Amino acid sequence: MTRTIAPRLRTLVLLLLAVTGALLAGAGPASAHAALTGSDPAQGVVVDKAPTQVSLTFSEKVAMNDDSLQVLDPKGKKVEVGSPTNVSGTTYAVQLKSGLAKGTYTVAYQVVSADSHPVSGAYTFSIGAPSQTVVSGVGTAAGDTVVGWLYGFGRYVSYAGYIVLAGGAAFVLACWQRGSGVRALQRLVVGGWLALTAATLWLLLLRGSYTSSGKFGDIFDLDLLGQVLQTKTGAALVSRLLLLAAAALFIAVLFGAYNRREEAEEKRDLTFGLATGGVVVAAGLAASWAMAEHASTGLQPGIAMPVDVLHLLAVAAWLGGLTALLVALYRAPADTPIEAAAVHRFSRLAFGSVLTLVATGTYQSWRQLGSWSAFTETRYGQLLLVKIGLVALLVGIAWISRRWTGRLTDITDTVAAKKARQREKEHVSASKTAGKGAASGDGKRAAQLARQRAVADAARQKRLRDADANRFGLRRSVLAEAGVAVVLLAVTTWLTQTEPGRTEQEAKAATSSSSSSSSSSSSSGALTLDMPFDTGGTDGKGLVRLDLDPARVGGNEMHVYVQRPNGRAFDIPEVKVAFTLTEKKIGPLPVTPDHITTGHWTASSVQIPMAGDWKIAVTVRTSDIDQVTVSKNAQIG
Repeated sequence: MTRTIAPRLRTLVLLLLAVTGALLAGAGPASAHAALTGSDPAQGVVVDKAPTQVSLTFSEKVAMNDDSLQVLDPKGKKVEVGSPTNVSGTTYAVQLKSGLAKGTYTVAYQVVSADSHPVSGAYTFSIGAPSQTVVSGVGTAAGDTVVGWLYGFGRYVSYAGYIVLAGGAAFVLACWQRGSGVRALQRLVVGGWLALTAATLWLLLLRGSYTSSGKFGDIFDLDLLGQVLQTKTGAALVSRLLLLAAAALFIAVLFGAYNRREEAEEKRDLTFGLATGGVVVAAGLAASWAMAEHASTGLQPGIAMPVDVLHLLAVAAWLGGLTALLVALYRAPADTPIEAAAVHRFSRLAFGSVLTLVATGTYQSWRQLGSWSAFTETRYGQLLLVKIGLVALLVGIAWISRRWTGRLTDITDTVAAKKARQREKEHVSASKTAGKGAASGDGKRAAQLARQRAVADAARQKRLRDADANRFGLRRSVLAEAGVAVVLLAVTTWLTQTEPGRTEQEAKAATSSSSSSSSSSSSSGALTLDMPFDTGGTDGKGLVRLDLDPARVGGNEMHVYVQRPNGRAFDIPEVKVAFTLTEKKIGPLPVTPDHITTGHWTASSVQIPMAGDWKIAVTVRTSDIDQVTVSKNAQIG
């Protein structure tokens, strides 16, 4: 929707190509949306001796409550003791009862990732030999329940309300200031405020059940609500409500004092003040999403959160302004039609918003995907392809709207001139009629005739406006844009609730590596342990792999490999290993391996004095101050 489409369209095509190229950038640490990357005992294994605890390792730190980690025996009875604890980094464990019988045990978990989304699942392991189990239906994701669907709908309404509120107000201030007096636009913006406010309150009520039981009856549990208010997401929702109070004041001034202001200089000053305050409030509302979701955790949060805010502002300016334009074209009074100049101003605003969306979307896509394969191998990537297709379709329809906009200019100006002359004639005619009526004592009749002529004039102007083929074409194309935008918003809402492709692929790689390591150790007698770590500092995530051969009493050869989440060798300052046999109170026996090459350490003649269930702890230091110790138990000898 621009006057000079050719050069700008070429630029836009180049930028869209840049989006795809940027996705080839090298992978970094995990992004967001926690995923299970390891467990001890591992999924599906059969152990000879009952473990004393079950530990789970995630791709990032998670929030847990007393029931987040459960272990069930073959009859479905709980066998865990106490609450889950964070044993190291991103590894969490729960103690088990002693003397567990042989059979298949089920581990179920329900946690909340750092980006506010619930993550759940279940797997089994066996003691002695596999057996039948009555356990079923555990580990169901909260998003798959009725509460999950209601929460997703609330998110959609909140996004839609924000877009209409911020975009509609921006359209009035930046494109069509006369629109502040149009009742249909007033109802649109106020409706956006009401939708966002109601959805925010609804999400606050649903949040406790959404991240725990998933039961509809827990929605009005005040204890759960109190717990939600103490979380990052709860604080973000409360902040959004406070900002909505400021937005209400903004709306009152925009459609009240601003609409009544007639002096040009005073209105210009008030426009500047409203624009400044409106941008601050709109950015604050956008930040209430950025501070609690994908952008707030993982790779480069200091950059990701401002980029996310800018992305939401651009979406609101484009799609919210598009909705306001649609309302103006269909619902504006006949005596206050939208001018072609206002449509052109929105065209420039929309084009700038699209460029901003391309730039910020490129960064967000790289951050959440990081590779070509994630486009087709992950649900996030597949949804992103759908979103890119919808955006391309929207841009194509906008180009058609731009053509109608170009043709609208002269026609609208001619219509406006005709209307002005017609109003002048009617005014003179009404004055004469009123004068004659007064002279004859029939003033009421003259006033009635004037009102009838005004109604007839409005109807005539509406017919003239609707008969304008260019305006009719613009209305149809803008309506098509709005229809695509509704679908695009639904896909975007779904995308924000989906595990990022980068995290999903890393979790699959870690699980596959752990499974292959388990089968390798079973066949060869050597021991291989994979332990994800996170030192908490910049570039602090990775995976440490320890090989011990032949994993028997006496001398052993040990190799330690440290990798980044993408599998590349990770050159860190120091690695230390310690062996502890808790049952016999032996150890810790320290081992300091020699650094061989990038990401590889080794030690020969590692002495294991007796057979048993040894705890193997690896201390990883990634900087002068950032280090963490991760551990696993393994049967040696």
